[in-house]
Amino acid sequence: MIFLSRWLQAPLYIGLIVAQGAYVWQFMLELWHLITKIGSLNESEIMLIVLGLVDVVMIANLLIMVIIGGYETFVSRIRLEDHPDQPEWLSHVNANVLKVKLAMAIIGISSIHLLRTFIQAQSLYATTPHAGQIILWQTVIHLAFIISAVALAWIDKAGRPGKASVTAAPGRRSPQRSVA
Repeated sequence: MIFLSRWLQAPLYIGLIVAQGAYVWQFMLELWHLITKIGSLNESEIMLIVLGLVDVVMIANLLIMVIIGGYETFVSRIRLEDHPDQPEWLSHVNANVLKVKLAMAIIGISSIHLLRTFIQAQSLYATTPHAGQIILWQTVIHLAFIISAVALAWIDKAGRPGKASVTAAPGRRSPQRSVA
């Protein structure tokens, strides 16, 4: 019964698939906005719309990693061996690898939000009395994401069985260190 309880997570992954559909809808709306208004937009506005599109794609990629990686890791094997569309990362996914990949995706998403804020800084200062604090806190939060990702990667690496720091290519001898 305890082992079967993992199937209680399956509806959660189905819900994330529905959320993925919402992001596809959002992407199409943003793309339509870009296409229909292209002649009246300045470079900064186009850049902001494109950053919004990239942001939606990165969040959708994050959802895919959570859906496929989480299902494969915690619920049941998907059995994609030898399938031409199998994601490269899926063959060696585990909970730690998934955490590091998610942290890296979150950093990418945070970077886009921070870049958007920097691009909009002039109008933000004109309309918001505490714009400097908003930018500062977004930067601090972004740095916290980076530090967290580095810590997760370090913990993952430290937890793996020891490997030599210099690995030879297959069929080649490892470099020998001379003792002087």
